[in-house]
Amino acid sequence: MANLKLGKLPDRTPSKITITVSADLSQALQDYAALYRETYGESETVAELIPFMLAGFLEGDRTFAKARKEGLSGAGTSEKPRRQSADHA
Repeated sequence: MANLKLGKLPDRTPSKITITVSADLSQALQDYAALYRETYGESETVAELIPFMLAGFLEGDRTFAKARKEGLSGAGTSEKPRRQSADHA
């Protein structure tokens, strides 16, 4: 059995999420969902996996955790979202 970084998802009420990702990231997410299905014997959609992947990413970011603990000095500032250029992978 594969040892995925993301553990088996807990029971939950499903929620809908809509995001735009690159074709490469979309394929990687589909591949991850397929490996998740092979590993746990349960099929989960990419939209169901993403919130848990993001939570794991945020929980593993020590700089973010420290900034949150210290009150996020930049919190509340209005920043325009960065767009990924077409030639940027």
